Amino acid sequence: MFRHLERRPPIHMSTATHNSERFQIIEARLLATDVKLFRVVVPRIARKRKAGQFVIVRVHAQGERVPLTIADSDPKDGTITIIVQGVGKTTRQLNGLEAGDHLPDVVGPLGKPSEIERYGTVTVIGGGVGTAIAYPTAKALKSAGNHVISIIGARNRELLILEPEMRAISDELYVTTDDGSYAEKGFVTDKLKALMAAGRKIDYVLAIGPIPMMRAVAEATRPHGIKTIVSLNPIMVDGTGMCGGCRVLVGGRSQFACVDGPEFDAHRVDFDILMKRNAMYRDAERVALEKFLQDSRRDEKPANHECRLEQKHPELSRRPA
Repeated sequence: MFRHLERRPPIHMSTATHNSERFQIIEARLLATDVKLFRVVVPRIARKRKAGQFVIVRVHAQGERVPLTIADSDPKDGTITIIVQGVGKTTRQLNGLEAGDHLPDVVGPLGKPSEIERYGTVTVIGGGVGTAIAYPTAKALKSAGNHVISIIGARNRELLILEPEMRAISDELYVTTDDGSYAEKGFVTDKLKALMAAGRKIDYVLAIGPIPMMRAVAEATRPHGIKTIVSLNPIMVDGTGMCGGCRVLVGGRSQFACVDGPEFDAHRVDFDILMKRNAMYRDAERVALEKFLQDSRRDEKPANHECRLEQKHPELSRRPA
């Protein structure tokens, strides 16, 4: 029953096993409304990670596991950069942390790296916080010698992120906002269609963002036969292919986003099934968030949960000299 795990690449994990080994946050700053950037000291992951891979983090020992793309890393100072959008209880707890705080668990790097080749002219599309996921792959594609056209967008100016960073690694950058509050009014897909209608030769497209946006990109490029890749974000628990929670349907076959992806051929993804699976726990997530917001201590940082056994027997937590 575990035959599907035999071909998995080795996973290099960094997890805290003792209070002194928690992973320190050395930078925390807001990028946009409810979107926060963190730099976390995790040397082993910083050395091993590649574009397209992700980590799973927990705010406290009994907390929910949250998958987050590694937006960047610095092997010299041993840090990785993650970007969190506070939409639910746990992500809001994460965004309540500041520099000097610690994460008890950071597991990774997980997932298959992006397939980086010299395609020619590539278009990288980031919708909303999807720009944070697209950035590391766009950077790698540029380093591989591609001509990089980046299109980033958001509902409004306040939600737009990483514009300077994307500009620095792109040969061309186009910015859109749904409401026209900044740059060009419209959707990122409108700009893609305009480029193709103008006769621009595009050899490869990477699209990351809301599911409707990724599906719209896939349908726009399908008639032109342009290789199109999307990064999927289904419900995920363990990140190693064991739980099956991140199952997606690709080309009529079940795949696991955590180990077979997270990047897949957009023209083969069943987006209807993906949306249905992502909606399965929406009510439970809403109830958890409402309870969290009603809690009188909601503005406090998450408590440091300690092992009850160590509380009763403190000698167990002492490290050998």
